[in-house]
Amino acid sequence: MIVAKSILLVEDDVNFGFVMRDYLKMNGYLVDLAKNGKLGYSKFRSQTYDLCILDVMMPEMDGYSLAELMIKHKTSIPFIFLTAKSLKKDVMRGYQLGAADFLNKPFDPEILLLKIHAILNRSSVKEDKVIDILSFLDYELNFPLRVLCKAGKKIKKLSPKENQLLYILIDQNNTLVRRDEVLIKIWKENNYFTARSMDVYVNKLRKIFSTDQRITIDNIRGDGFTMIVKDQIS
Repeated sequence: MIVAKSILLVEDDVNFGFVMRDYLKMNGYLVDLAKNGKLGYSKFRSQTYDLCILDVMMPEMDGYSLAELMIKHKTSIPFIFLTAKSLKKDVMRGYQLGAADFLNKPFDPEILLLKIHAILNRSSVKEDKVIDILSFLDYELNFPLRVLCKAGKKIKKLSPKENQLLYILIDQNNTLVRRDEVLIKIWKENNYFTARSMDVYVNKLRKIFSTDQRITIDNIRGDGFTMIVKDQIS
């Protein structure tokens, strides 16, 4: 089973946005549409996306400002700017922010599809690269050795699946981790039995952090899980 790639489309022209959303869905993508930058950022913080498509000229928050916020939260997210402006300084600003590509309106939707396909193929290669040591709060996960430490002391030798699952939850903490994507990535299948197995491993991770009030792993019914990490206890 191949998991469809997810795209966040932020476009203030509602009619054009609906047309683009439906076209991308027809071509096999999962698409969320937001009609302005603020709503787009809210969706971005609550979901996990493979690619963002951002209109440049929007009220409340323009595409450049939105991209800057997104990069602060997740530096590896690829994004495409849609713009009616073709001035060199505008294009340069977009690429300086790290844009994967630009499309000037009006554009051929088939060209957009080709660009999306190329960008996601490049991103999928990068996804295989992991950080050996992942730190959060006073914890440290040594991914190659499958060892979790707290304040420099080893507290748990993890199983391979515990290790992979914890890495994903830490890497995407405070955002939704989609169940179907994790099942394909770790268990290689998405069915009733692998889903129940995943629940068992999530509960194992919950027990590891059960005495730490700063960390909770919440079940988002029907969608996946979120690892909530708080810097301080209120």
